[in-house]
Amino acid sequence: MHVDRTTTRPRGRRRLSGALALAVGSGLVLVGGAGTAQAADVNVAKNAGFENGLANWSCSAGSGAAVSSPVRTGTGALRATPAGLDNAKCVQTVAVKPNSTYTLSAWVQGGYAYLGANNTGTGTGTVSTWTPDNPSWKQLTTTFTTGASTTSVEIYTHGWYGTSPYLVDDVSVFGPDGGGGQDPDPTAPATPAGLAAGTVTTGSVALSWGAVSGATGYKVYRDGGNPQTVTGTSTTVAGLSADTAYQFQVSATNAAGESAKSAAVTVRTAKPTDPGPGPAVPKHAVTGYWQNFDNGAAKQKLRDVQAAYDIIAVSFADSTAVPGQITFNLDPAVGYASVADFKADVAAKKAAGKSVILSVGGEKGNVTINSDATATAFADSAYALMQEYGFNGIDIDLEHGVNATYLTKALRQLSAKAGSSMVLTMAPQTIDMQNTGSEYFKTALAVKDILTVVNTQYYNSGSMLGCDGKVYSQGSVDFLTALACIQLQGGLAPSQVGLGVPASTRGAGSGYVDPQVVKNALDCLTRGTGCGTFKPAQTWPSLRGAMTWSTNWDATAGNAWSNAVGPHVHNLP
Repeated sequence: MHVDRTTTRPRGRRRLSGALALAVGSGLVLVGGAGTAQAADVNVAKNAGFENGLANWSCSAGSGAAVSSPVRTGTGALRATPAGLDNAKCVQTVAVKPNSTYTLSAWVQGGYAYLGANNTGTGTGTVSTWTPDNPSWKQLTTTFTTGASTTSVEIYTHGWYGTSPYLVDDVSVFGPDGGGGQDPDPTAPATPAGLAAGTVTTGSVALSWGAVSGATGYKVYRDGGNPQTVTGTSTTVAGLSADTAYQFQVSATNAAGESAKSAAVTVRTAKPTDPGPGPAVPKHAVTGYWQNFDNGAAKQKLRDVQAAYDIIAVSFADSTAVPGQITFNLDPAVGYASVADFKADVAAKKAAGKSVILSVGGEKGNVTINSDATATAFADSAYALMQEYGFNGIDIDLEHGVNATYLTKALRQLSAKAGSSMVLTMAPQTIDMQNTGSEYFKTALAVKDILTVVNTQYYNSGSMLGCDGKVYSQGSVDFLTALACIQLQGGLAPSQVGLGVPASTRGAGSGYVDPQVVKNALDCLTRGTGCGTFKPAQTWPSLRGAMTWSTNWDATAGNAWSNAVGPHVHNLP
């Protein structure tokens, strides 16, 4: 492929003033050019940002199209596609003034892109510049001088034969007005009309409104503030409190500014529907985490979770832009046809006597609760999700540090809303439960009266200290029993202690133990049998049970973990 590599190097940047500054403020770009800019200089290119489709432009062989994405500014850009012997050339004839210098500029992206001007016969003649493929927007600039009788010049862009499509935006031809004028300065859009509420839940309101000509976006205001920026003419405002009146307004925006706010619409969120007390957690319970994502483990719908699991922790909640607030987004990878189907599965599991709770955190989750405001945001949003989905409670699996003072406040506020039937579980890492002075342990003790179980993750940790002060290797009966002993001696009730282990060798980076080791550890703690070198001075027959990550990895391994550990837990004394 032969490519003309001749370019004209831009000279010093023009100074912006008067009409020039106004033109640049309109989204049209001025860069280097020759000579001193005059106040009368304008951008003589029309539809320079392709906001009006291909108006004023002509593309060879139908190769050009106006697109709304990607764009550099505004709502439009040119996308031109070379094909066969056509190089996707797009042209516009601009009115110019004789004996004048113009700076030609455009932003390009994608495949090979050329920018030039045909000023043949007079002046400087044809000028052009080009660039090879660019994954992001890049500016091309050149200059030309008109002849003594030149009143129009053809500007053009094109690609190269057989290469990828190219994009163009924000074209400018700055110089004296040749009599054709310039695009009018953009004006702020009109105020949107027709704001109306759609579906209303306990925690969200769907809104829609009429489109406004010239708008590039909209701002939705809640109670006069908290603007939420959207590009379309509808949105759902989430994170609201149940049975609460909110006032909404919408404005339209573009490069020139923002319209006035629309007439207000007042909407009251739905009243919470009390799902009633959830099923009682068994004296000895098995907890399993269900994956709301696909990481290579067997994909399950909630209905497919093995019957051995008494507490099913839906993993995971998501944080929002509001500190402390959480939400839940059902992952399409799981395979549900609708959120309603998922909610039906939650209800069916509860009807079968299972507790379905929402887990907050995980390896990549990071919900920060470090103030009164964030504690309240957490409690309000968690309760709204319990109401919306029917969850029986919350699991705290924060692996990026916790603040015991404010996490305790958040959990107590949530408990006050949800009532005594709320299931509250925790899944700290081993290091978090080494002593009662750690923030996690302090939190567990502070909420002991509303705490269901702490299922410490006895994996991905390496060797740790047991309650006897000795170091035990991960993956042994001694490791499980001597570390659980710390919690049992540190103030938690035996019914609040569970053993957390991976369901298969693929379920965690390290720490997998054969189900028989789990059964031996359970027997050691509850019966005093099956112990290794460490044997506690007493037994705790009411120990709650065991937990695994995850029901999906369990299914991947043929349910070996739940088939072995499940019945054993349920047959503890």
